Amino acid sequence: MAIEIKAPTFPESVADGTVATWHKQPGDAVKRDDLIVDIETDKVVLEVLATADGVLGDIVKNEGDTVLSDEVLGSIVEGGAAAPAAPAAAAPAQAAAPAADGEDDPVAAPAARKIAEENGINIASVAGTGKGGRVTKEDVVAAVAAKKAAPAAAPAKAAAPAAAAPVFAAGDRVEKRVPMTRVRATVAKRLVEAQSNMAMLTTFNEVDMTEIMALRSKYKDLFEKSHNGVRLGFMSFFVKAATEALKRFPAVNASIDGSDIVYHGYADIGVAVSSDRGLVVPVLRNAELMSLAEIEGGIAAYGKKARDGKLSIDEMTGGTFTITNGGTFGSMMSTPIVNPPQAAILGMHNILQRPMAVNGQVVIRPMMYLALSYDHRLIDGKEAVSFLVAIKNLLEDPARLLLDI
Repeated sequence: MAIEIKAPTFPESVADGTVATWHKQPGDAVKRDDLIVDIETDKVVLEVLATADGVLGDIVKNEGDTVLSDEVLGSIVEGGAAAPAAPAAAAPAQAAAPAADGEDDPVAAPAARKIAEENGINIASVAGTGKGGRVTKEDVVAAVAAKKAAPAAAPAKAAAPAAAAPVFAAGDRVEKRVPMTRVRATVAKRLVEAQSNMAMLTTFNEVDMTEIMALRSKYKDLFEKSHNGVRLGFMSFFVKAATEALKRFPAVNASIDGSDIVYHGYADIGVAVSSDRGLVVPVLRNAELMSLAEIEGGIAAYGKKARDGKLSIDEMTGGTFTITNGGTFGSMMSTPIVNPPQAAILGMHNILQRPMAVNGQVVIRPMMYLALSYDHRLIDGKEAVSFLVAIKNLLEDPARLLLDI
C-alpha cells in the first residue's frame, strides 16, 4: 500500500516552499517519524517526517522544485522491502570516484551546495556520508562548524566577515554568481514594499544607560540563580519599556487594514534575532504580561531555535511592534525599516561612553542612541516623539517600570 508524502499545510503568510533536501532515496527503508525531506520557505525550513514504516517509493518533487501547501512530494510503500545494499567495497570507490576521475564537483544536495557557497567552503573538500558518497546538508553544516572552531590560518582569514559572500584572494578578478536564498529574496521584496507603500519616517533620541547598567550589574548573579540560569540582559528592559509606552500611545501598536485602523489590545513584540539563514523575528506573545525573567527566557529560547533552524512559522508570524538591536554588531546609528503591517519599529544601538552635561557638570555616561521608524499615515510626529521620550524616561529611571508611572 502506497502512502502519499505531502508538503506541510502552509499558513496564509506563506505562499509556497522549495524542496531543499531529500534525506532518503527511492528504495531506502524508512521508519515512522524518520526525517524524509526538508521544505524551505521564506521563513523557516520545515521537516517532513515519515507517517509509517516502509520503503521510500517514487519522488514526485525533486530538490529545488517549488511546492504548494499539502502538495504530494512522493510516496512510502508500507511494509515494502528495502533495496539490497551495495557491496561494502563499492562505497569507498564511489566516495573516491570524484577525485579519481579528476572531478572537483561531487554529487551534493542543492541545500548542501548553497550552505557551502554561503560559507566559502569548497564542496569538493567535504566528505559525503550520503548514499553513494553524496554530500548532504548535515555534512556541510559539520564542515562549517569545524571551520568556525578552527583557529584562523592567516590574518586575512581572521578578519574576514562571517557573511554569506564568497572569499577571494587579493588581486583576483573573478566573479561568482549565486542565487538568493528564499529568506534573502523575501526580505528584499518586503523591504522595498515597505518603503514604497508607507510614509516612513524616523525620529531619534538618546538614553542614559547608567541606571539600567547599575541595576543589571548589582542583581545579574542573583537574577540568574533565582530564575534557573536565565541571564539578565538589556533587551528585557527595552521590551518592558516598550509595552508600557504602547499602552500610552495605542496608535504605535496599531496597524492599517485597507481603510481601517486596527488597534491591538495586546503587545506581541517581535525581537530580531540573527541566525545563519539571516535575520529572523520571533514574537513574544502578550509581552505586556511577561516578567523580565520570562522575557529573557523567551528570547534565549528563540535564539537557540534560530541557531538550530527550529523556529516554527507560527513563532515568527504576527507581531504588533518590533525591536531590533544593531548594537550587538557595533552599530551606533541606523534607521530601521518598519515590518508591515506593523506601524513602528524601535532600533537599539551600541552603548558608548560619552561626555554629557549633567547638572551643569561634564560627566562621562554610557549613552545609547534610539531610533523609532514609524508609518506617518497612522502616527503623527508628536506621538512618535512622545512615545520615544516615554521609553527614554522609563529606561533612565527603571523604578517607573515597577511603579507603573
